[in-house]
Amino acid sequence: MQVPFLNLKAPYLELQQELDAAYRRVMESGWYILGQEVEAFETEFATYCGTQYCVGVGNGLEALHLILRAMEIGSGDEVIVPANTYIATWLAVTYAGAIPVPVEPDEKTYNINPEQIEAAITPNTKAILAVHLYGQPANIDLINKIAKHHKLKVIEDAAQAHGARYKGRRVGGLGDAAGFSFYPGKNLGALGDAGAVTTNDCDLANKIRLLRNYGSRVKYFNEIKGFNSRLDELQAAFLRVKLTKLDEWNARRDRVAKQYLEKLSCLTDLTLPFVPTWVEPVWHLFVVRHPKRYALEKHLKDLGIGTSIHYPVPPHLSDAYVDQPHLGSFSITEQIAKDVLSLPISPHMTDEDVMRAIKVLQEEVTIHHNKVDFLTEEKMVAS
Repeated sequence: MQVPFLNLKAPYLELQQELDAAYRRVMESGWYILGQEVEAFETEFATYCGTQYCVGVGNGLEALHLILRAMEIGSGDEVIVPANTYIATWLAVTYAGAIPVPVEPDEKTYNINPEQIEAAITPNTKAILAVHLYGQPANIDLINKIAKHHKLKVIEDAAQAHGARYKGRRVGGLGDAAGFSFYPGKNLGALGDAGAVTTNDCDLANKIRLLRNYGSRVKYFNEIKGFNSRLDELQAAFLRVKLTKLDEWNARRDRVAKQYLEKLSCLTDLTLPFVPTWVEPVWHLFVVRHPKRYALEKHLKDLGIGTSIHYPVPPHLSDAYVDQPHLGSFSITEQIAKDVLSLPISPHMTDEDVMRAIKVLQEEVTIHHNKVDFLTEEKMVAS
């Protein structure tokens, strides 16, 4: 029995009738850019996140980029970012013309460590970009406290955390603005690229509306130098359908996560996710650590269990940032990158899928811990 890491067909099959109806509604309208579907989704998603405003944009990277632009953060400015994150977080800062300044994660939560932020602040620092990694909120109260003391903006990268709560509050309205991705594999995924910004700042929302549409409120009258980054009508219509299922699907993910946490807790070589009492994660990813990650990945693959690695190369070690050698070494981030492995988790996994994955993990980790050495990581990478 195969257990795929990701099955993007399953959400469509569950909501086929509603999604097909949304498609027909848009196609029959004859209006495909910045129309009623986008306006309706923006209202509905803002309400869901508990914010006053939502602005639909092209994707999650552009959501963060446009936030920074709207805040007039650019050349010569610095933005605190997590060292342990997907590279899009850093790229948004770079595209704005600013400099990403990485900070190590908390080794238990993998999110940015607030206790290390102040040491990275300089007179050029303008914002802290906090990522809610894997669907678990960062410690935003401490981050906001530091930001207030130093008069900095706080931006949430909520690309993996649709619906997650921090001390009872949904992400998206915990800082000055938040960027969301609706990439198809996200908890709230479109059927293509899509993104959004949420905020309670009216002026910021209005500026992002300008920036996403060539700097124009009225066609051919351009007030500022803008971009083309618009959530299209078709994706907005699909997202409206899926938003009605988001809490239910997140609850299904939570049930899978709780089974993993309960059944795999006895495996001493496997480090399971740590969840602070003050967060309600939405389990976009279920990330474990193992000292011989590549070998475990291969064994699981051979037995039909799909996995993935988020992320094997930290941004500071990527070729994309080779021109910034001053970034330095980030030992915690680098060790996490060597150890992490994402197990399959989705609202469409059956109980049989979950138990199959658990059984294989129990057997493989126990056998190889007690009797057989895994191959070295070097051999696994070479193969």
